[in-house]
Amino acid sequence: MKLLVLGATGGTGRQLVSQALAAGHQVTAYVRNPTNLERAPGLRIAAGDAADAAALERALQGQDAVASTIGVRNSFRSGQLFSRSMRALAPAMDRRGVRRLVLMSSFGVGESLRDAPPLLRLHYRVFLHGIFADKKAAEDYLRTTDLDWTFVYPVLLTDGPHTGSYRAGERLALEGWPKISRADVADFILAELRRPAYVRKTAVLSY
Repeated sequence: MKLLVLGATGGTGRQLVSQALAAGHQVTAYVRNPTNLERAPGLRIAAGDAADAAALERALQGQDAVASTIGVRNSFRSGQLFSRSMRALAPAMDRRGVRRLVLMSSFGVGESLRDAPPLLRLHYRVFLHGIFADKKAAEDYLRTTDLDWTFVYPVLLTDGPHTGSYRAGERLALEGWPKISRADVADFILAELRRPAYVRKTAVLSY
């Protein structure tokens, strides 16, 4: 598989790139600053802004699928990063004939907020309202396209190990402060790209 990864220098993006390369896939890492990523066999690095449609279209040439793990790191403000990037990416994918997209969003976005345990729901509403609103806007836009998208909803992310043992479903029963490692989120994204089970669906991930 030839895979374009957006957000390749973030915690989950690095895990996804590493696991995809280890599995023998050809990866193009789309990054703002190429010096933030080490070269590796099978890895191509493309420079560009996440909302630059022309640069995205160039990077999409010859790709089979796209995985987006873009994020705002430790900021509580989105700057409309998610909606701007998807509005640039989707038309570029259409022009290049690439249909498959796996987008890492967040548990708590949209209707998934109803399933959050009480304290986690309060945390989302107080601290992440703006970011989650932007992620929902990005998802709402993608739903209007013809892309074969999957929205991945991980719960609280950790830097824990790659276990390959976690729960995935359109809805999950959750308690307290549920967590999942970035490495296992990457594992799910790669598995979903290889064997699609959530096309035009959401997938909540948790231990």
